[in-house]
Amino acid sequence: MSPAQQSQRLMKLCVIMWSLGLSHRSLALILSVFGVSLSHMSGWRDVQDEGRQIRRRLKWKPARIVGVDGAWVNSQGIMVAVDLGDGPVLALAEIDEKEKGAVEAWLKGLKQQHNIGAIVTDDLATYKEIARDLEMGHQICQFHVRRWTGKTLKLLEQELPPEWRYVIPKLQDLIHDLPSHGSKVLHELWKQIPSRTTLPDEKRIPLEKLRDLVLRLSKDWERYIEFYHDPGIPWTNNRTEQIIGRLKNRAKRVRGYKNTEGLLAGSLVASQFWT
Repeated sequence: MSPAQQSQRLMKLCVIMWSLGLSHRSLALILSVFGVSLSHMSGWRDVQDEGRQIRRRLKWKPARIVGVDGAWVNSQGIMVAVDLGDGPVLALAEIDEKEKGAVEAWLKGLKQQHNIGAIVTDDLATYKEIARDLEMGHQICQFHVRRWTGKTLKLLEQELPPEWRYVIPKLQDLIHDLPSHGSKVLHELWKQIPSRTTLPDEKRIPLEKLRDLVLRLSKDWERYIEFYHDPGIPWTNNRTEQIIGRLKNRAKRVRGYKNTEGLLAGSLVASQFWT
């Protein structure tokens, strides 16, 4: 084996071991036991180089269905895009999820580079607007929908007048079964509930909260069942959230990244070996 090949293998070994949780200093210490002299800064440069190579490989990779979510890592807001076809992280960016303009510009570039047809996200309102503006299919993660509707319905069940509590199990069944005609059922139910009587600056009464909830579900229903129309679309964004969880754990084990560039490169490298 030539020296160049040996160096390449050592670099790959360093990257894999770092991705599995070792710090650069621990990595250098372990290699020294086997007679390999390597500074912790050399290990750091290997990870950064690997990150740049991965980014180049992924730049034009086709990805028809992409999971999108925001996260806070090292007190830094980042956006994560995951190819839900085969699972790897497609792109990372230093963007706060709440900055709609920045998120939309980022996703527009990704759509052009990767030919994205649909995104899977949580129930954040800005994603609905962005998907519409960029003319992409949009599936809202059912895990998120069931979580927030479950909490809301539990509170309403305690607050609603007795004669309206029958609506709660109806909504629970709709969310559980996800019938294709759910939007029509919800719209008909919405028309039966009395209109708002309180002023805009006044606190809504429980019946008004129920009416608003039913209307929201009706308007977003097609985004809840997008996966019916395309078998390649998962009905949750769990894959993206799992990767984000691992990225956060990796950041903690390395006691944080020194800068955003290191965070993005390190996260991208680590995600490839977890896929």
